[in-house]
Amino acid sequence: HVQLVESGGCLVQAWGSLRLSCSASGSIFSIDALGWYRQGSGKQRELVATITSGGSTNYADSVKGRFTISRDNAKNTVNLQMNSLKPEDTAVYYCNARVPISGTRYSNNYWGQGTQVTVSS
Repeated sequence: HVQLVESGGCLVQAWGSLRLSCSASGSIFSIDALGWYRQGSGKQRELVATITSGGSTNYADSVKGRFTISRDNAKNTVNLQMNSLKPEDTAVYYCNARVPISGTRYSNNYWGQGTQVTVSS
């Protein structure tokens, strides 16, 4: 199992910057990809960005050019640098770890408890 703890969420003004961090513990050697998802009020959870163990990244179109995901394998952390924040970025941000199930094409997903990001206009 993998445990994830997020930090860094807070209230920020539009066009400001914020950095989220997620610390992973447990069976971290089994993690393939780490990522950030978010869920706004009344909305479904959506992908923000992911990064694989090899360093390949993927971003939602809405955050490309503004957000940067990074991974520190030595510290078992994944960070999300968010710049030029907009009110529509307001959401609970969740850290995610994807762990492949050996011998199958499926994966288990682990989630943190979430951290609130509020962007005021």
